[in-house]
Amino acid sequence: MKDLNNIHVFVKVAEARNFTEASALLGITSSGVSRIISRFEAELGVRLFNRSTRSVSLTNDGISFLERCKQVLSMVAEAEDALFETHGSLKGTIRMTMPMGFGRRVVSSALPAFAARYPEITLEVEFSDRVVDLFYEPVDIAIVRGAVPDSRLIAKKLCTLDFIACASPEYIARHGEPATPEDLVHHHCMAYMGPQMSRHREWTFARNGRSFNMHVAGRVNANNAEALLDAAISGLGIVMLSTMYTAEAIRAGKLKMLLTEYIPPGTVVSATYLPNRNLSPRIRVFIDFLSRLVPSPPNWHGLPFETRRSPIATTA
Repeated sequence: MKDLNNIHVFVKVAEARNFTEASALLGITSSGVSRIISRFEAELGVRLFNRSTRSVSLTNDGISFLERCKQVLSMVAEAEDALFETHGSLKGTIRMTMPMGFGRRVVSSALPAFAARYPEITLEVEFSDRVVDLFYEPVDIAIVRGAVPDSRLIAKKLCTLDFIACASPEYIARHGEPATPEDLVHHHCMAYMGPQMSRHREWTFARNGRSFNMHVAGRVNANNAEALLDAAISGLGIVMLSTMYTAEAIRAGKLKMLLTEYIPPGTVVSATYLPNRNLSPRIRVFIDFLSRLVPSPPNWHGLPFETRRSPIATTA
């Protein structure tokens, strides 16, 4: 393997799944990318891609080779980072994704402080609820809510979020208060619509030590939690949102918590990244930065439902 650039080009094509898109990222022509990959395959003696007129996909050999190539590039980046760190600075780009709500409420306002501390680090942030494949996509850190999508990833817990059904006092005065989750079928409920979802996000409750989900949706549904919060405060219906959004309105009396006997344990929010033996210094400092962002306990905790929370039985 005479040229490390071959690995770089291969990884870019694998991530883009398209020669044209990869060529734009690399700053060379599409035909040039194709020639590099063809020569690389000839040198290795294996076919790395299945090609069609519209896209390319990795062969089985290509899939296993991609992970190792990304490790090679990561080791090179780590060596560069270590050199920069020795001389008192960190350089490079950190690419990350995070849920829109958590990113806007917790992370985005703190990014200027990180940028000021590390002026030679470029941050590329995607605010999205989509599921990211860190082994395949050019992303360094993904903040995820709930279960980590791949057991091979390293996950650093940042905080927990409690999801509670809420409505305004005006709505409850007009329509009454549900006594059980099943009563919600008689109410105006407003559901969240996320990306890559064929239906509205289900609402989770707990009863007798077990959690269960309910499909709840009404006349007004949205893909933005802030919009649902405003609609609930205005008296339009019942929402289930994280206390990260609702705590302030609950304390101010603008919203009332409902079905507090059926609240399951909180959902963990984690920063996930690839399992490199030597974590890049610039990635490490950003993970540490994220860990310090959320106070313990978070300012959205401390609402008066903790003692009434339904415990969940643990399973082996």
